[in-house]
Amino acid sequence: MVSGRIYTQEEINMGQKLFAGGFEFLKGCVQLTDLPPANLPEIAFAGRSNVGKSSLINALVGQKSLARTSNSPGRTQELNIFVHKRESLRIVDMPGYGYAKAPKAKIAAWNKLIHLYLAGRPNLRRLYLLIDARHGVKANDLSLMNELDNIALSYQLVLTKIDKIPKNNLVKIISSTSKIIAKRPAAHPFIMISSARNGEGIKNLRAEIALL
Repeated sequence: MVSGRIYTQEEINMGQKLFAGGFEFLKGCVQLTDLPPANLPEIAFAGRSNVGKSSLINALVGQKSLARTSNSPGRTQELNIFVHKRESLRIVDMPGYGYAKAPKAKIAAWNKLIHLYLAGRPNLRRLYLLIDARHGVKANDLSLMNELDNIALSYQLVLTKIDKIPKNNLVKIISSTSKIIAKRPAAHPFIMISSARNGEGIKNLRAEIALL
């Protein structure tokens, strides 16, 4: 199930083919000067700490430990760059915002890095903003959406951990989230759903990325 979008088998196959070649870790960046040249298209994943970014990326690429996962929120502390082994594509795993076991000054530095990257990376094709389906959109998610709208950066919401909520609740959360993004100029109109645990929605997300 996806909000307003049904993917054809051809599109699903495109997504599977794109991600079949595998990704590898390129580098971790703590400042903009660490970034690789802006010569390949990039997609980035952002969200609150413990939203499941690393788990989703691993499910997406079909590699169990490409992105580091942890039970401790805020473990990703830099822009982690992954590059496709054959195709011209990079994935960027961004530091989670919100709760994190780190000094406030360090968290502030991560947030500054995120904002500088989003505002100044010309090859960033789309930001995937992850929302925990159990909790919905929170104030810090709205704050990031406001910034993305202001800088006209295309973003698409992905509901994570849908295996942890009843199906009828999922319909409600998709409906309420759709209303939140309805009038946001930079938001993609279709909301993706995903479960890193059982794989639901992963094929559709691959197809959506391939269509970029």
